[in-house]
Amino acid sequence: MIDDGTGLLTIGELARATGLTVRTVRYWSDEGVLPPVGRSAGGYRLYDSASVARLELIRTLRELGLGLEDVRRVLAGEVTVAQVAAAHVAALDAQIRALRVTRAVLSSVARRGSTAEEMTLMNKLARLSAAQRQRIVDDFVERIFDGLDTADPWIRERTRSIGVNLPEDPTPEQVDAWVELAELLQNPDFTAAMRRMIEYNAADRGPDTPAGASMVFFRRLIELAGAARARGVAPESPEADAVLTELFGAGTDRAAVLRRIDLGNEVARYRELAAVIKGEEEPPRHQEEFGWVVAALKAWPDR
Repeated sequence: MIDDGTGLLTIGELARATGLTVRTVRYWSDEGVLPPVGRSAGGYRLYDSASVARLELIRTLRELGLGLEDVRRVLAGEVTVAQVAAAHVAALDAQIRALRVTRAVLSSVARRGSTAEEMTLMNKLARLSAAQRQRIVDDFVERIFDGLDTADPWIRERTRSIGVNLPEDPTPEQVDAWVELAELLQNPDFTAAMRRMIEYNAADRGPDTPAGASMVFFRRLIELAGAARARGVAPESPEADAVLTELFGAGTDRAAVLRRIDLGNEVARYRELAAVIKGEEEPPRHQEEFGWVVAALKAWPDR
């Protein structure tokens, strides 16, 4: 405090009073957020008790990450501390989400031993916005359903709603799953396989077939095959032939059915990946039931 009876402080005294460095106090004063209240006879900047309170507020705002422009606006009364804090929270939330994705990508890269090229692709795909991820899925859906007006609308919507929304704090496994799914949806061979599945489905549908009929048939297959297995029916037995007739109808091209089941196994991976992204349990494959049906179809081909 200068000895002139005014109670004013020099920069050095203000720094000691607040625990800040002289350099920091001088910088904030030079930037205009801590204007002096006067000058000493020797030309030194002087500050009062209100300057101490102002300096404490500046330090708090800066420690919370606010830039000098926001600090100026608060001190000038252009915005309230609450308004600036709310805007800063939103910005921090975005940064936190980005850091979580970065952490998940790096964890995945470290676990997989990815190359630089794989890491670059993984990072790019993981950082796509929800709208960009949905665009990849929508393009895929358009390619596999194009021109198939009789395809089951339930299947179309189910395909479109597969897991594209990474959680805000994704695990490395979820990042892996999304990257694999994105690559799968853009793979021409996988697209062709899915297209064949949709074509098979569309060929079976009549004008009065309700949406979701495919799932009803799927459940019926699991039920009949499961019941046959529970009764100890061998796929090679005549009773298995009767189960197939009950399931598929008389005169059905069983070789074509077998091809469709094989194709279904080929494209099932996308459902498994979607479950991982959503944090759900992977859908049951019912391998025993389908295995029994496949064995029965091979034992009892068209006759």
